[in-house]
Amino acid sequence: MKIVIPDDYHGLVPKLDSYKKLAGHDVTVMRDVAPSFETLVEKLRDAEIIVAVRERTDFTRTLIEQLPKLKLIVQTGRSAHSIDLQACTDHGVAVCSGSHASPHTVAEHTWALIFACVRRISEDAATFKVGKWRDWFSTSLRGKTLGVYGLGRIGEPVAAAGAAFGMRVLCYAREATARRARKLGYEAAVSKAELFAQSDVLSVNLRMQEATRGIITATDLALMKPTALIVNTSRAELFAPGVLVEALKKGRPGFAATDVYENEPVQNGDHPLLELPNAICTPHTAWLEPYTYELYFGEAFEQAAAYAAGKVVQLLNPGVGARP
Repeated sequence: MKIVIPDDYHGLVPKLDSYKKLAGHDVTVMRDVAPSFETLVEKLRDAEIIVAVRERTDFTRTLIEQLPKLKLIVQTGRSAHSIDLQACTDHGVAVCSGSHASPHTVAEHTWALIFACVRRISEDAATFKVGKWRDWFSTSLRGKTLGVYGLGRIGEPVAAAGAAFGMRVLCYAREATARRARKLGYEAAVSKAELFAQSDVLSVNLRMQEATRGIITATDLALMKPTALIVNTSRAELFAPGVLVEALKKGRPGFAATDVYENEPVQNGDHPLLELPNAICTPHTAWLEPYTYELYFGEAFEQAAAYAAGKVVQLLNPGVGARP
């Protein structure tokens, strides 16, 4: 079958061991960065199966209507909110997604951002390279408060690392999560306001869904200390539009580190966070390591190959037949 993989602008997918699972099929890997609608239609028009790389392309009704040969979209990872499921069902396009990949790479990246910020690693290295001595102190985390907003599969290892460094861990989420936090030896904030006001480092680890869209507001951020750091390796849309940039300009919190943005990929440095001296930004690379890639794509390629072989796959829109 004709299989197209859009949005591999890093050029990593064909290097995976799991890529061999598509052997025998006509596979095209697109390296385009944020292609236009016209380019997408041109390059996806003959696709029978599309393996979507995370949420990099929005599969809208308008796009689905332009892909007459399409039979299946396989979403890498679990989230499929970038795919119009009803439009796919209406046009006979099956959709399936994977399960959770390893949370550890995101937790590790969270801590990499924390240390890069509080220890000012980039500035320190740059100063050292030109033979100068720095004239600032780093920040020690021992005894400080680590706020964990969402103690899930990513938040839990983030919290455990903070505890290992001697930090007070303060969690806030649903009551069931609060009970688990106390069971693990952490504190549970009685309110979101307490979490934001007391955190020296606040890690945002919430899942993106309609209930959490814009859940972090300007009022929340204004409660933070001028010395505090907020870290987001989850989704940019958890923040109300524009509030993080404005809060950083006002100095509460004093710093931010982020791996996620409202419109990705960010090209040519065109994002207001990149213009701020008190923000450290990475280009959504927390998951760019071999183990996670193999988990995501290995599962997706298995589903694509199974569907092409006429086998039943688990669908997100069971109203469409599970066989080609």
